[in-house]
Amino acid sequence: MRHGEAASDREDSRRPLSAAGRRQVEDLARQAKAAGAEPTRILHSGKLRAQQTAEILVKALGSREIREIAGLLPEDDPEPAAELARDSDEDVMLVGHLPFMSILSVSLLGKEREVSFPTATMVCLERGPGWKLLWKITGGSR
Repeated sequence: MRHGEAASDREDSRRPLSAAGRRQVEDLARQAKAAGAEPTRILHSGKLRAQQTAEILVKALGSREIREIAGLLPEDDPEPAAELARDSDEDVMLVGHLPFMSILSVSLLGKEREVSFPTATMVCLERGPGWKLLWKITGGSR
């Protein structure tokens, strides 16, 4: 999941979700719930916009845990996150940033299946012998 639209640096240097970003994530959360998203844990980068996105999602999806973890920042190496996804026995949602999320999609799905991540975009991947993209949702602003 890529976080919702953030405020500009001029508005707030911490870059929280903008009002439109909150609406995007709330819309996406409704769609994700209807699609059957039920992550046990929602893990985020710790940047305010990712944390706020995760907080909206945990309420909407009824996840048991929300937590900041290292390794989900824009320029981080995606391999540790890919390993976490591969090794987890539970359904885990990662909330991060660009370009990290697109690079992670390549790490899991392969170069020919790179996923684009506009703001407030969630993908559902299924583990198996290889990873498979089940669906992609982008939250709209109203």
